[in-house]
Amino acid sequence: MDRIEIKGLKVFAYHGVLEKEKEEGQDFFVDATMYLDIKTPGRSDDLDDTVNYASVCELIDRFLKENRYDLIETAARQTAMEVLRKMPKIREIELSVHKPNAPIGLPFEDVTVTVREKWNTAYLSIGSNMGEKEEYLNQAVDALYDDENCRVIQVSNYIQTKPYGPVEQEDFLNGCLLIETLYTPHELLKCVNDIEADAHRERKIHWGPRTLDIDIVLYNEEIVFDTDLIIPHKEMHKRAFVLVPLAQIAPYAINPVLGKSVQVLLDELDDSKTESTVANKCGECTDCSECEGCKGCKGCLSENN
Repeated sequence: MDRIEIKGLKVFAYHGVLEKEKEEGQDFFVDATMYLDIKTPGRSDDLDDTVNYASVCELIDRFLKENRYDLIETAARQTAMEVLRKMPKIREIELSVHKPNAPIGLPFEDVTVTVREKWNTAYLSIGSNMGEKEEYLNQAVDALYDDENCRVIQVSNYIQTKPYGPVEQEDFLNGCLLIETLYTPHELLKCVNDIEADAHRERKIHWGPRTLDIDIVLYNEEIVFDTDLIIPHKEMHKRAFVLVPLAQIAPYAINPVLGKSVQVLLDELDDSKTESTVANKCGECTDCSECEGCKGCKGCLSENN
């Protein structure tokens, strides 16, 4: 990807663990490499098509002066994220904070912390089968819209689905979202868990009823396997209630473990399982002729994609 580089931006600020650093301040120097489309402004010669690097310098200077951190690790990451939040044309940034006057007590040239941040692509599955189901799903979408570290790009239609698992309970309302986020996978997990908690989600029965359920289905093309988080979601290829709405917004997104697209996974899903899991929007039709393109079942998906 094309890039713009800023080197040696001098900022007087108050970052450090020691009280003297907090009171007296010192000079910091910042390098920033910003990754973005330069081909468009290269053709148009229009400043509006690119990033004004003078504005970026002013933003970095202001942010480092207005905020105080003990660690330059924190200062570097928070500054990088602020640039991405405020400058939407920048997709990724590598930012270094130099602290040449660090209180080390021995001869040295410099102390530097370098971070790399970017807008990550994530797909989330949302579901509810208690109370005002649609309201709970909309609450989740709105919470992500309001989070400065997330951008909601696309939301699928909501579809009515049969419960998954052995527990008898009401039908679900399910959907999927495409978001861009500055969060790491585990930070995003905490974010969606907090949203679930705000909806009074209780984890009492496995596969039991819930006011709101949010799962991270895909995150970039990364594979995460931890005790508290598995990406891609290990059950996504078995679940029509995930694949049907996900295929609406991302039919060609790839599951990096299986090496197959969402549409292929949906096509491979047993038709009988799909029909028994996904309820048509009209609640009655079997051939989708009455759904008017609601995309609420596999047949509608094949018609509309």
